[in-house]
Amino acid sequence: MTFPYKHVLLIGATSGIGYAMANKMLEQNIQVTAVGRRKERLDAWVQESGSEKAHGKVFDISNLDAIPQFVAEVASQFPDIDCVFINAGFQLQSDFSSPQTIDLAAYHQIMHVNYTAAVTLATAFLPFLSGKATPTSLVFTESNLAIVPAFIMPGYCASKAALNTFAMCLRVQLREAKSNVNVIEVFPPAVQTELHDYMGAEKGRQMGMPLGEFTEKAWQGLASGDDEVYVGCVGPEDRFFSIARQRRSACEDLAQMMRNRH
Repeated sequence: MTFPYKHVLLIGATSGIGYAMANKMLEQNIQVTAVGRRKERLDAWVQESGSEKAHGKVFDISNLDAIPQFVAEVASQFPDIDCVFINAGFQLQSDFSSPQTIDLAAYHQIMHVNYTAAVTLATAFLPFLSGKATPTSLVFTESNLAIVPAFIMPGYCASKAALNTFAMCLRVQLREAKSNVNVIEVFPPAVQTELHDYMGAEKGRQMGMPLGEFTEKAWQGLASGDDEVYVGCVGPEDRFFSIARQRRSACEDLAQMMRNRH
């Protein structure tokens, strides 16, 4: 099986996982429209990659009020997009045992970007994707920390756990509605990217799996048609995947129970 989508809108594509996945898709002859806040990076990427298959669109997903107009522009300019890959996000640490050190504005921004903006984007793109005659997809970059949280970054873990819960529920709802939109989740481990620059660029970018290794493993899962793509795990592998499998199974069982009652 191969990745069936021909034109991917990849949000959060100017660095890290998004940038690497955009390049990997181009290698696979998939058209990519990259979205990010930094115009100079998008322009350089399009020039380097060639405008026949690579396109750039500047947008800040934290501006929720602008999302409907952004989606309308994308749908008009690139009507053949059949996959929306929501990848943007950021991470910070928070120690609530010292509440005087907490920057609540920054803490809330994590949830705003990693969860609220992702849900808003998915909601806005669903009519566009559902209106196509062929299969389409929403892809969410989540984290293994959605399954097993790390105590030093409660905001980041909570935002990814919330996104995972949303994606599981959305998958069931779309399946019940016999929608053509597939929901795919990608769960990275710590990866050597700019995500950890708040720790210091030198230290942060040495943390985790090399980006190239992650990209190859993630692509293997996407190309296999998996709707949950796990790369690595947190703690013992058997325990981690038991938690992940049981959560999904419990979600499916509850959906069946609720369906039977109604």
